[in-house]
Amino acid sequence: MRNKMKTRGALKALSIIFLSFFLLACKPSIDAPKEKKAEDPNLVQLSPALEEKVQLVKVGQAEIREVLHIPGSIQVDEQRVARIGAPVTGRISEIDAVLGQQVKQGQSLATLNSTELAQNQLVYIKALQQIDLQSKAVDRARMLLEADVISKAEVQRRESELSAAQAELNAASNQLQILGMSPQGIAKLLKSNQMHALSTVSARISGTVISRKINLGQVVQPADELFVVADLSHVYAVAEVPERQVDLIAVGQEVKVEVPALNQGPISAKLIYVGDVVNPQTRTVTVRSEIDNHAKTLKPDMLVSMLVQSKPLPKLAIPVQSVVRENDKDHVFVQIAPNQYRLREVTLGSEYQNMVAVVNGLEEGEVVVSDGAFHVNNERKRKELE
Repeated sequence: MRNKMKTRGALKALSIIFLSFFLLACKPSIDAPKEKKAEDPNLVQLSPALEEKVQLVKVGQAEIREVLHIPGSIQVDEQRVARIGAPVTGRISEIDAVLGQQVKQGQSLATLNSTELAQNQLVYIKALQQIDLQSKAVDRARMLLEADVISKAEVQRRESELSAAQAELNAASNQLQILGMSPQGIAKLLKSNQMHALSTVSARISGTVISRKINLGQVVQPADELFVVADLSHVYAVAEVPERQVDLIAVGQEVKVEVPALNQGPISAKLIYVGDVVNPQTRTVTVRSEIDNHAKTLKPDMLVSMLVQSKPLPKLAIPVQSVVRENDKDHVFVQIAPNQYRLREVTLGSEYQNMVAVVNGLEEGEVVVSDGAFHVNNERKRKELE
């Protein structure tokens, strides 16, 4: 009986122990950490002190100029180019100029031997001789008139023949000038009456020889282009604007010309010409700007990119200082509640006068941070690290 009482007591004690463990296991632990609620990393709430450093602005319309990037090239100014041919048919006997050479106006570029020139010099010499003969005939007729040997009409006839001979001499002189003889050369021919068949091809302007198309012994004619001399102190930047963008530009606009071949910044210029016709093959319009090139760094046919600002157009825009660069993308802080801002990705367009066009990501009337966006972003990053 006593053993049974002991067994029951042990079982009762054991039951109490198991019940205590069960109750302890089921009781929530006071020291267990609470789960931390996840926070939006793009949401930031500012302290009153930081709020004072922030300025807000409503998203609205602003006048924006687009920047048109137009491919083009450097071209010579056609008003500063001389395409030089032979003054007379002949054979090249000397070449005095090479490509790239700087020449002065009137400088000899080549010499040619011409039978045509010799023949016209002979005509001039014969006209000179006729002048001499006709002058003597007039003097003799006047003496005979005084002696009452011939009539006055005979004197007038001989004076008329002298005038005709003078006209022939003038015509022969003009023809020699057309064939390239200088007035000094004609005057020398007048004194010596000796013909020479050499004609000089001379530079019409001062500049650089940019083309030479002759060789020694070559027979040339006046219609042939022998040299091209260009004054490269001023050149053109010529570009082709797509016809759909022509209404955005006008003569007199400021442009920037970028030359990839040169290690320098953009060159400032003005549009001096906008074409009146559209190229039917390319559907473009030619535009041109003039550039000072006294340093001769710009070479004809160099590739350029012309940066042209379009006419101002109303577009949705925000201040440039509102933009925050994050992970190589553009963002702004948009106000979603008093003192609360959310970082939002946006797509931006052209920038003009401290304003930048918004292509996507914002609606008109929304409020964004302008001044102080940098401080707001620092606060957001600080909370991410906590």
